[in-house]
Amino acid sequence: MESLNQLSSSLNRLRASVNVSLSNYEPLALVAAPILTLLLARLLQSFFDVISENGLKATILGFFMSCVKLVPGVKRYIDAEKQKVVDKMQTSGKSKRDDWISELPRTRLGAGVIEKMKDEKQKDVVWQGRCSGTVYIGGTEQEGHFPLINEACSMFAHTNPLHLDVFPSVVRFEAEVVAMTAALLGSKEKASGGQICGNMTSGGTESILLAVKSSRDYIRAKKGITKPEMIIPVSAHSAYDKAAQYFKIKLWRVPVNKQFQADARAIRRHINKNTIMIVGSAPGFPHGIIDPIEELGDLASSFGICLHVDLCLGGFVLPFARKLGYPVPPCDFSVQGVTSISVDVHKYGLAPKGTSIVLYRNHDIRKHQFVAVTEWSGGLYVSPTIAGSRPGGLIAGAWAAMMSLGVEGYLENTRAIMEASKRIQKGVQEIPELFIIGRPDMTIVAFGSDVVDIFEVNDIMSSKGWHLNALQRPNSIHICVTLQHVCVVEDFLKDLRESVQTVKENPGPISGGLAPIYGAAGKMPDRVMVKDLLVDFMDSSC
Repeated sequence: MESLNQLSSSLNRLRASVNVSLSNYEPLALVAAPILTLLLARLLQSFFDVISENGLKATILGFFMSCVKLVPGVKRYIDAEKQKVVDKMQTSGKSKRDDWISELPRTRLGAGVIEKMKDEKQKDVVWQGRCSGTVYIGGTEQEGHFPLINEACSMFAHTNPLHLDVFPSVVRFEAEVVAMTAALLGSKEKASGGQICGNMTSGGTESILLAVKSSRDYIRAKKGITKPEMIIPVSAHSAYDKAAQYFKIKLWRVPVNKQFQADARAIRRHINKNTIMIVGSAPGFPHGIIDPIEELGDLASSFGICLHVDLCLGGFVLPFARKLGYPVPPCDFSVQGVTSISVDVHKYGLAPKGTSIVLYRNHDIRKHQFVAVTEWSGGLYVSPTIAGSRPGGLIAGAWAAMMSLGVEGYLENTRAIMEASKRIQKGVQEIPELFIIGRPDMTIVAFGSDVVDIFEVNDIMSSKGWHLNALQRPNSIHICVTLQHVCVVEDFLKDLRESVQTVKENPGPISGGLAPIYGAAGKMPDRVMVKDLLVDFMDSSC
C-alpha cells in the first residue's frame, strides 16, 4: 500500500512539473506540434520508401525533372518533343488506319469475307527468312508442318477445355503436352521429386505471370510475407516487370556479370526477409546466354525461396542440343531449388501461336495458381489459368506438332538451327567492325560495334528487308535463328557486311530510320520520360 502511495505521489509531482513547463506555450501550439511531427514523420517515411523503391539517383533525378517541368513553358515544350518522337516511331501508321472498319457492315459478307482476308494478308511484309524469331516453322505456309497444325487447329477450333466433360479430347491433349514437355525438362529424373505438374497458357508472358503469382502466394503461406520482393538480372524478360506491377511485388533488377550471365553474388546481396523468388533464364532473350542455374538453385534452396527458370526459348532446343553433344549446363528440374519453369511450345516446339506451358516442381506450389469461387450465384467455379475459356484448337495444334515431330524431328531441327547459328556467329566475328556479345549458348546471336552506330546498321538492314531486334545496355542488335534462316545465312551475312560498310562510309541516320530514337532513349537519364514515350506510342497504336 505504501508503495502505491509513493508511486501516486511521484506521478503527481511529474504531472505538476510538466504542466509548469508547458504553461509557457500556446494551447494551439501544444495541439499542433504532435500533429505536425506525425506529418513530418510520414513524409520522411514516404521519401525513404521512394528511395528504397527507385534508388537514390533515380529519386533525385525524378525530383529534379518534376521541378524543371514546373517552369512555365518547359512542360509544354517537352510534351511537344515527345509527340514528335511518338509520331516518328509510328512511321505513318495513323495514315494506314484511315480506311479501317469501325462498325459492322449492314449486309453480311458470307464466304466473301475469306477473299477480303486474303487481300489484307497480301499487305503483310515478306517475313519468310527475314525476321528475327517471329516464325519458327520452316518452309512456306502451303507445305510441310504449316498445313498439319492448321488442320489440327481447325478440327478443334470450337472446343474449350473449360468444359472438360464435353471436350475430354482437348483435356487429354493438354495433359499429354504438359507431360511430354515435363519429361524433356527433368520430370523423369530422381532429383525432380516425381511430382512435376503444370498447365498450358497463351504464351510465355502468361506462363511467367502465373509462376510469379503462384510463387508469391506459396511463400506467403509458408513465411507470412506481405511485402514481397523479387530479384532478377537485367537480362530477364520484361514479363517479370509486368508481373511485379500486376501483383504488387517490389522488383530488383541487378546487373549481369562480365559474361552477361545472371550474377549470383549480386543477387545474393539483394536477398532479404521479404524476398519470395529469384529468376534465371536458359537462355536469356537478349544475348542467348544461359544463366548459372545451379548457383541460383543453391541460393534459392539455402534461403527457402522460389527459383523460376525461363526456358521459353530453350525448352525445345537445349534438351536436344545436349543429345547432339553441345555443352548444355543443367537448367531444369534436375537442379535442386528450381521450383517452376516456363517454356513456349509456339517457338521451337513449332506449335501454333498462343501456346506455352508453365511447370511446377509439385502440386503444393501449383495449387496457388488456381482461382476457386464459392459465393457466385452462377455456381461453383474454379479455373487453372488467367483465361477462363481457352482455345482447344491451339491445344490440339500443340499436341499435333509434338506428336508429328517426335524426338527424331526435334533432333533434326535442332541440328539445323544450331549449325546455322554457329555459321552466323562465325560470319559476324569476321566483320572487323563488329563484336559478339558474350558467348552465345543457343540460337541467338547478339552483336555490337565500337566503330559504327549499330542502330544505323540496323536501319540499313531494315531497308534491305530484315527485321532484327534492337537491344540496349550495351547498344546492340540480335538475330534469333529459326528454321526460316537455315537457307539464308549467306544472304544475311552479305547484307550485314554491306550495311556496316555503308554506315562506316556514310555515318548518320537514314531518312525514316529509328537509330536516333534508340540512341537517344539509351542515353536519356530520365527513364520515366522514356516510359512515357513508350506508353504514348502504345496508346496511339492500338
